[in-house]
Amino acid sequence: MWALVGTGLLNRDVISIKDFSREELKQVFSTAADVEKHPRSYRNLFTDKRVALLFLEPSTRTYGSFEASAVNLGCKILSNRSASLTSIAKGETLHDTIKMIEGYDTDCIIIRDKHMGAARFASEVAEIPVINAGSGSQEHPTQAMLDLYTILKKRGRIDDIKIGFIGDLRYGRTCPSLSYALAKYDDVEITFIAPPILQARREVEIYLQRNKVGYTKLADPREVIGQLDVLYVTRIQKERFPDPTEYERVKGSYIVNLDLLDLANEDLGVMHPLPRLGELPSEVDKTGHAWYFTQARNGIPIRAALLYLILGGDIGKHALG
Repeated sequence: MWALVGTGLLNRDVISIKDFSREELKQVFSTAADVEKHPRSYRNLFTDKRVALLFLEPSTRTYGSFEASAVNLGCKILSNRSASLTSIAKGETLHDTIKMIEGYDTDCIIIRDKHMGAARFASEVAEIPVINAGSGSQEHPTQAMLDLYTILKKRGRIDDIKIGFIGDLRYGRTCPSLSYALAKYDDVEITFIAPPILQARREVEIYLQRNKVGYTKLADPREVIGQLDVLYVTRIQKERFPDPTEYERVKGSYIVNLDLLDLANEDLGVMHPLPRLGELPSEVDKTGHAWYFTQARNGIPIRAALLYLILGGDIGKHALG
């Protein structure tokens, strides 16, 4: 058994990708690469740890990859997969729910909630690490990490990238998080492709401006697709629209199909956080552009690496080994 000593991420909350330096992200990526290369070396290292999965909003990939990662590391799992099955449905506050879970000898809480700010609030209440697995339309930091990791593996670098975000940039949380993350890299050019009602939120623009990241906003992907290295597609977030008639006006605004991709460079990578609806037809799956299933699979090594580092793994014994 390797000695488990602290790293810079020991007992760290993961609330916003903004809170992580480029060097810390590199540490996560190098550990994730080692998880992929030597998976057996990470098995059952934390049999004395308990991880709570408090998912108060539906999830497939994020929940599944966190659960698989924790199980592979040997952690015990305390699982809550629906707000309706917790005492929150009876009126219990999130504060009390977090304190109760913390009191069950839990070492880390992974939370997904439909309310913006829920993960940060949980981190202020809890005395153990809290990981944001999606907080309303605000942020999804571990998704941004696996997105960066996918780009790194596919391109060999993240710097000097031209990326387009297309779809629901207003209500989605993946595009803001990845935009914040890309601001840590050099020579990044971002294009936000959406109708005005779904364009990037003002706080995202302000962050990019402060960090001197070049970006443009337009409505027609054909104007820019031939210049992009990556096209990041998102579904229209029907469940987050305050006015259903707004959704009806914009649903189906974009379809990234073979006709559109004929205008792209051969090495354009198409990413999507999934689930997808009609915006990305299955005809794209068999092309060299399709990065999204690899992207989803990268959730396991990234989330395993995070848990490993946060719970006390020794990066010197594993990463880059």
